[in-house]
Amino acid sequence: MSDTFVVAARIPLGRDAFERWLVTPTPGTAVIENPDAMYAGWFWDGKSPDWRRAEEGVTPREYFADCFGEDTGGLTYVLRYRDGALEAYLMHFGFCESNIYTALVMLAAAGRASSEAAPSTVLFWAETSGSMFAADSDGWLATLLVGVDGARFVAETDLTATIAGLRAAEASYFDLLVRLAGAQESTGSGFATIARDPRYVDPVVLVES
Repeated sequence: MSDTFVVAARIPLGRDAFERWLVTPTPGTAVIENPDAMYAGWFWDGKSPDWRRAEEGVTPREYFADCFGEDTGGLTYVLRYRDGALEAYLMHFGFCESNIYTALVMLAAAGRASSEAAPSTVLFWAETSGSMFAADSDGWLATLLVGVDGARFVAETDLTATIAGLRAAEASYFDLLVRLAGAQESTGSGFATIARDPRYVDPVVLVES
């Protein structure tokens, strides 16, 4: 099993809905219909999720703003609004349970404001490079459908369109990795300056409340 874990999603939202989501406190795991089925049918089938790790009552802005500093404990995030959608590509070095479960709950909440009737798919997987698998891979750890009618984990779903929609976010993630590596080699610092570039994080995520 890889030491790199990723949560990723592209959820169609109006700009106003995106900004409302950022300042709306997380409702908790009740936003997901079947939280105990998170791993059912995938690589960790039979594993029980520990939703006690998910933070509740904090806004996405409050939570994610802290993920773009100099000392973020192995997080490399793309979180932005692009072409009418919330895009998230959230890499964790190690199974950072609090970050992963909290991100899933927050993305489930975002789905309720989707601008499209069809649900979006939130992906969770482990891969050393952080890249996505093939659509028919059995290596995915969980898939969460989120939309205006609620959110639920599913054991089977066609991921072809989801993966295609996330390619731009994946490319930005790898661009971010290259820039961070270059900065480390040349200066040994500067993580926050690069991580906070608008190419990777929407500036409104970083606005102080």
